[in-house]
Amino acid sequence: MTTSSTGHDITPLKPERIAQLSEGFTPEEKHVILHQGTERPGCGVFLDNKQKGVYTCRLCNLPLFDSGAKFESGTGWPSFFQPYDKQHIRELVDDAHGMRRVEIRCTRCDAHLGHVFDDGPAPTSLRYCLNSVSMKFVPATTKTP
Repeated sequence: MTTSSTGHDITPLKPERIAQLSEGFTPEEKHVILHQGTERPGCGVFLDNKQKGVYTCRLCNLPLFDSGAKFESGTGWPSFFQPYDKQHIRELVDDAHGMRRVEIRCTRCDAHLGHVFDDGPAPTSLRYCLNSVSMKFVPATTKTP
């Protein structure tokens, strides 16, 4: 077992387990999470969420972002300036669509989350731009998985 600095199991899941976890997904959820799609801007359920809590991976429940790191980016997608734990996010160069971007995925299950850009606020100057469909929200009154 591989454990992150915050004590979470980040051992990569086997394809069979990923298939099990995604069984009830809608076609849109599968497109975004499993096949690196993107939801339309402005339509995500977490875009305007102001509650305190933690955003977790929709597929495997690994904590991804704390609500305290969320900010209004004006892009149409929920944005964060730092992850819950850097070990929970994997970065890959994405040259699709005629541009170079950095794709972000869940370290444990390889779910597509969105992209990270270097135009965010202090203190990190990063903007993690997420698809709402790739996340679950755990309110602060609930224990984080």
